[in-house]
Amino acid sequence: MSHCGPAARLAHGLIGRAVIVVESVSDRADRHPVDPRATARFGLPRFGLQGAFSYALPSSKPAQPMNTVVQQDAVTWLRSLDTGSVDLIVTDPAYESLEKHRARGTTTRLKHSKSSSNDWFQIFPNTRFPEFFEEAYRVLAKDRHFYLFCDQETMFVAKPLAEAAGFRFWKPLVWDKQRIGMGYHYRSRYEFILFFEKGKRRLNDLGVADIIQHPRVHKGYPAEKPVAVSSVLVKQSSERGELVIDPFAGSGSVGVAAVEQGRGFLGTDICEQAVTIANTRLAAAAGGAGATE
Repeated sequence: MSHCGPAARLAHGLIGRAVIVVESVSDRADRHPVDPRATARFGLPRFGLQGAFSYALPSSKPAQPMNTVVQQDAVTWLRSLDTGSVDLIVTDPAYESLEKHRARGTTTRLKHSKSSSNDWFQIFPNTRFPEFFEEAYRVLAKDRHFYLFCDQETMFVAKPLAEAAGFRFWKPLVWDKQRIGMGYHYRSRYEFILFFEKGKRRLNDLGVADIIQHPRVHKGYPAEKPVAVSSVLVKQSSERGELVIDPFAGSGSVGVAAVEQGRGFLGTDICEQAVTIANTRLAAAAGGAGATE
């Protein structure tokens, strides 16, 4: 989730055509095998995603190295990606309804606090959802999934707009945080994850429930999602060697989940501090990657 203020300075890192440049990774081949479907689609050699490679533009614009986050507006960043070049989207926009929670006093996320949020929080307005969903649908390959974290109010806004962009809505998953949070009328303990599909793709494990139970991150980055929750989504809807993206990367939890499961990852966030934190976490995850399915 992005949390930078209006004065945030945007970076100029741009993404583009899926051309992979690989260097000095043959020594990691046996530890990180790539799914054959990914090698055919991206032209990858048959070894893993832990080497030095980039998602490069067909022009003179700079490439974004794999497993990194750049500083840029989410929609602008998506527009620079090639059509059908992404295998999975998992993201958590800073939804507009948080402003209402602040006004009611049912959240501290928008206040200056080391234990929750602070001054750099910037809302992604509901009015921008149509352009966001349009670009998300365009960059996602056929027969792929898209997951959107949101609250109960944003769900009623996001669902019809995503469907209008072409997505098929399956159901809301529930992230059970296992402990109650703030609120008045039945204190909050859960968050929704809207499950969308483009085309038709079978989940990898049909035995997984629609309630994902894991404690919230205590005193982490503002509104940080647990890596364990994103890992469920990554495992269910992608294969090793495929590309996962997060246009509202925040502290990089989705990216860490992707890298730990042998997927490639690209992300963006408008907040300079978030980008720094995310890239530090991603570098650590790439250095110790090797999780099992």
